[in-house]
Amino acid sequence: MAPAAAASAPAGPASGRTRLGGMMSGEPLIRARGLGLQYGSKRVLDGLDFEIPAGRVVGLLGHNGAGKTSLMRALVGLTGHEGELSVLGLSPQRQRTALLQSLCYIPDVAILPRWARASELITLMAGLHPNFSAERARQLLKRTSVGLNDKVKTLSRGMVVQLHLALVAAIDARLMVLDEPTLGLDVLSRKAFYEMLIDEWCDGERSVLISTHQVEEVESLLSDVLMLSEGRLVLNIPLAEVDERFVALSHDPAAADAVAAAHPILRYRQQGQSAALFDGAPPPEVQALGQRMRPSLVDLFVALTRAPELNPTIPR
Repeated sequence: MAPAAAASAPAGPASGRTRLGGMMSGEPLIRARGLGLQYGSKRVLDGLDFEIPAGRVVGLLGHNGAGKTSLMRALVGLTGHEGELSVLGLSPQRQRTALLQSLCYIPDVAILPRWARASELITLMAGLHPNFSAERARQLLKRTSVGLNDKVKTLSRGMVVQLHLALVAAIDARLMVLDEPTLGLDVLSRKAFYEMLIDEWCDGERSVLISTHQVEEVESLLSDVLMLSEGRLVLNIPLAEVDERFVALSHDPAAADAVAAAHPILRYRQQGQSAALFDGAPPPEVQALGQRMRPSLVDLFVALTRAPELNPTIPR
């Protein structure tokens, strides 16, 4: 559990923009330019360019080994990197202490001390973090089945995750980074976690970056998606723009050859029907062969993160 953010700074220039901690108002919370990372001979991040503004819920998607955890570790200052990276106007490595005052981080291996009671963890957090609200944490716990006197060792995995979120969400932060926060939880526990996150933390000003494999479950929560494949950013788009860029067509089997000739990025079946997914609009004569559908995030994930030899559309 590693909460964090920006140190105070003087007011901004006479342009009217104000300085909030280490950044100017209106600036993105995260900005990456040419972000890269290499472990030995393996290139785990390769030239990432992206921004995350305030008030967004961003899904970070990719198969195991795609670079998701490496990116998150770079964002919170746990690993070095190539290129430019600014988080809340700060350098994650050089200014990590200041960063961790306004950034919350729950890694995929987050562990709470088994001997501690929930009330003791609240007291501990209040003494460690200047932006932590004990009262807020107690209020958040009321949304869970965790009692103040419950010890961590008596809680189920789902209850531990709920307690962890209550502690982290009680920090007055601007950015939350979650690396597979619901890994190993049942569907009800995952639903409760995300409901609490959206209801109690997202307020239109703070942003959340969520890495997860449960693509279908988080799609309705997200405003944007970053998709990685082999360390490369293959999709960076607001979900509201997916329908504008991608076209999915359901079609009769008899039209399969004509549809395939238009080079869709994915051919699949949906509800028993043949379907094809295109990056951009196919020719009108091909569109006339089928019925347009809304492409799902799962379909895009499959199309864009398959092995490169199976998907020539992924840039090399």
